[in-house]
Amino acid sequence: MATHAGRCLWRVLAPHRGCIIPGLDRRLAAASAMVSAAPPFRLYAAAAKPANRSSQKTRKEETKKKQVPRRRPLMAKPVDDVYLTWHYERPSYEVEKAVEMLKKFQELDFTYPKQFVYINVFLDMALQKKKKVEPFTSTVVLPYRFSDQTNKVLVFTENEQEAEIARENGAAVVGGVELIKWILEDEIQVDSYIAVPEIMPKLIPLRSKLKRKYPNTKKNSLGHDIPKMLQLYRDGLEYAVQDECVIKTRIARLDMPTEQIIANLKTVINDICTFKPLTYGPFVQRLVIRSSTSEGLLLHLDGLLPQVEKVEEKEEDAEGDEEKHVPESAST
Repeated sequence: MATHAGRCLWRVLAPHRGCIIPGLDRRLAAASAMVSAAPPFRLYAAAAKPANRSSQKTRKEETKKKQVPRRRPLMAKPVDDVYLTWHYERPSYEVEKAVEMLKKFQELDFTYPKQFVYINVFLDMALQKKKKVEPFTSTVVLPYRFSDQTNKVLVFTENEQEAEIARENGAAVVGGVELIKWILEDEIQVDSYIAVPEIMPKLIPLRSKLKRKYPNTKKNSLGHDIPKMLQLYRDGLEYAVQDECVIKTRIARLDMPTEQIIANLKTVINDICTFKPLTYGPFVQRLVIRSSTSEGLLLHLDGLLPQVEKVEEKEEDAEGDEEKHVPESAST
């Protein structure tokens, strides 16, 4: 476009170039040559800016240097009755005091006195390296019952004497292979299933149906001691690991004596700790107790968890005792 304008100007001034300005023709020729040599002009294109890598590096370094604002250390105990809870550490209580507090909450709130008491157990599932404890389910018989309801238990056996023993000890359903069809069609529904070892090869079609309720020696639902298995699954408390590391279960009623509530609590905790060797450290990380209508109270773990016995010291003591009892004739 610029070259076209220069040519038009040359044509207009060409007839009068000698009389207007001397040397105009040479100047116009030089100007037209410069215009033709210039790169094409883009009306709407912005000039490209070279990328400034140094500025990008400095920005990244600045973001790295920016430190995360440190949170104020939490204070131990509030001074006043009204305070912001997130400025203070969560208080923890001895189990006896926590149970008494739950009873006091019930009296102040005028809630149901026979409400259930619950615990939330937070576990450390880690083992060596990348291994961890698999989520588990267990059943435990508590020293003090807190519910009049009993679980319905089905017993698999084809022995008439074992079937009679099962009925005498409170089995809801007793039978053999004929029960498989009714269970698959959901015509029989119970809480637990136990069996004797002789009938297990015939129960394979029920494995996918019963899943974790399938009779197993590890869960004490497979064996010959039918009365003991029935007592465990009729009167026992079943709990399971949820969300990979949490157990939530009820353990008592709030109107029970404090000693009975604590005894049930310790029984459940001791059973939980059997699923991880004590040599790997404490299995229970946090323990919270609450009632149906109260807030959760964090408990001290001292005195509630089983302690690791010092096996090495015991062995050394035993070796020392043996050396003392060595007769003189043998030593000479």
